[in-house]
Amino acid sequence: MDLKLIRNLVRIMERGEVDELEIEDDKAGLRVHLRRGPSGGYTQPSVMMMPGASAQGPAASPGANLAAVGGEGTSTEAQARAAGVEEITSPMIGTYYASPSPDADPFTAVGDRVGDESLVCIIEAMKVMNEIKAECAGEIVEVLVENGEPVEYGQPLFLVKTR
Repeated sequence: MDLKLIRNLVRIMERGEVDELEIEDDKAGLRVHLRRGPSGGYTQPSVMMMPGASAQGPAASPGANLAAVGGEGTSTEAQARAAGVEEITSPMIGTYYASPSPDADPFTAVGDRVGDESLVCIIEAMKVMNEIKAECAGEIVEVLVENGEPVEYGQPLFLVKTR
């Protein structure tokens, strides 16, 4: 699946322009379904392996390790944005890696300046290493996860001071 397309579709949902979204990837045998709840938050995402798909990694059991997305942190998110702080969130479920290899320096650390295209971490999902870009410009003020830690979809990874 094209990660950039999924991020853009989720942003459209967050803005309130779309209430339900379903994405299918016949090649990978994967289907993702998101639906906005009555309060504007998201309901539990469902991920299903379609018949004939190879079941590898954590997504082999539908719904395993999934958390509800959005909803609960919206007021603190608004306060953070008002203070000029943006969150870089995980676009997927997987394992967070701060550097390209165990002996390499981290991609970014507190105090580093990042731009829209700056690589900030890698998230491993189903044995695929996905490079995560900042998609905002500013200074990293906090790293919210530890190297090797599992992350959920939408989980904040970094706080970036944008003003």
